Amino acid sequence: METLRLQAHQLKQVAEILNRGGVVAFPTDTVYGLAVRSDDPKAIQRMKDAKQRPESKPFPMMVDSLSQIEAVASLSEREIRLIRRWMPGALTMIFNKKPEVSELITNGLDTIGIRMPDDPWILELIKEMGCGLLVPSANLSGEPPASDSDEVLRQLDGRIDAVVLGRSGAQTASTIIDAREQQIKVIRQGELRLEEILDSLNESEEKR
Repeated sequence: METLRLQAHQLKQVAEILNRGGVVAFPTDTVYGLAVRSDDPKAIQRMKDAKQRPESKPFPMMVDSLSQIEAVASLSEREIRLIRRWMPGALTMIFNKKPEVSELITNGLDTIGIRMPDDPWILELIKEMGCGLLVPSANLSGEPPASDSDEVLRQLDGRIDAVVLGRSGAQTASTIIDAREQQIKVIRQGELRLEEILDSLNESEEKR
C-alpha cells in the first residue's frame, strides 16, 4: 500500500479517504493521531492491523460537540460540568456507553473514552464527516507516540492510507480520567493534572 502524503489544506481529500474506509494519520493538539470513521467496522479492523494493537484495547473517540458525546454516552451532571470546563482540550474522559453503541468500538467494554480536541482543523474534519472518529495515537503498539509526520512514516509507512504532514501541538498524550465514581481516577497522566480538575469542580460548586 502506498501511504499518501497530504497537506492540511487537503481536508476534503482526508474526509474522502476516511469515508472510503481509509486510515489516516494527522497532527492533533497533543500527539499525532490515527483516525477512522467510528461507524465503519472494516476500517476499525484495518486500523487494528496497522497498529498491531491488542484486541482487548479499545480506541478513544474524537468528537466536535457535547451533543456528539451525549449521542453515545450516558452523562452525569458532574461529567457535563467537566466537559464544559475542559473540552476542547487535552482531556479524555471515560463514560458509560449507551447500549446502542457497537461493542466493536469499545472491544466489548461497557465504557467509552471520548475527547474533544482543541484543534480547529480536526473539529472541522469531524463536522465534514458528520460522525465521531476513532483516534488512537499514530504509532505501532508498544512504540512511543509520534509527534511529527516523519516519525509516523518511520513506523507506519505502507501500513496506512495517508498522513497529513506536519508536527503535533505537543509531545504528550492527553490525560485520561474516569469520573463515573465519586473519586476521580487518573488512567493516564498527561499535562492536565488531577489537582486542576478537582479545583475546577470546587469552583463550579461555589458558583452554584
